[in-house]
Amino acid sequence: MTARQEDLREQSDAESREDVRLMLAYQQGDVTAFEELVRRHRRGLYNFLLRSVASRSRAEELLQEVLLRVVRSRARYQPRAKFTTWVYTIARNLCVDESRRRPQWREVSLEAPRGRSEDSSTSLRQRLATSEPTSVGPAEARQIRERVAAAVANLPGDQREVFVLRQVNELSFREIAEIASVSENTVKSRMRYALEKLRSELGELYRSEPERDDATTRHHA
Repeated sequence: MTARQEDLREQSDAESREDVRLMLAYQQGDVTAFEELVRRHRRGLYNFLLRSVASRSRAEELLQEVLLRVVRSRARYQPRAKFTTWVYTIARNLCVDESRRRPQWREVSLEAPRGRSEDSSTSLRQRLATSEPTSVGPAEARQIRERVAAAVANLPGDQREVFVLRQVNELSFREIAEIASVSENTVKSRMRYALEKLRSELGELYRSEPERDDATTRHHA
């Protein structure tokens, strides 16, 4: 492990410990601790929900439901796993329920900023369509966006979920496995198949990045 990877791992561990401390404080009635948790994770949760339902208004509604469930579940919270794993599991379950009720919203939003941090400004479309010339006209740019959106939306649901959680929300394979209740090897397999399908469909538009070691996965609020 490189020095940078070690630093990132230590940073991630420190942030996870702070999340647990805040949640346990909230259990004891410290409302400001809950407000801090919301500040740390609101943006990332909203982006995850937006990419799942492709509706800003519905994503905001679901975000409020996630926070409400955190409030209702605070007495039962046990720090057996990372807070992010726990809260993203709540969000994922809401998205699963939503997709069953409204299958037309099972689409990935490609324009929202990626990642959980406030400064994560690169959209998924930009990551996939980096070969798009800066001088293309609006019509051609729209066609590229539609092609990329269709390719991601056409992934099988389990592969699309892993792809978004990994490449967009920047969760580790281990966290995704816990959220999806499958093995880590299953998560890696789904990710591999998703990347293969995107390469096949997008051809020259697809830019493959080397897979990050989980130690390098960022966990900013």
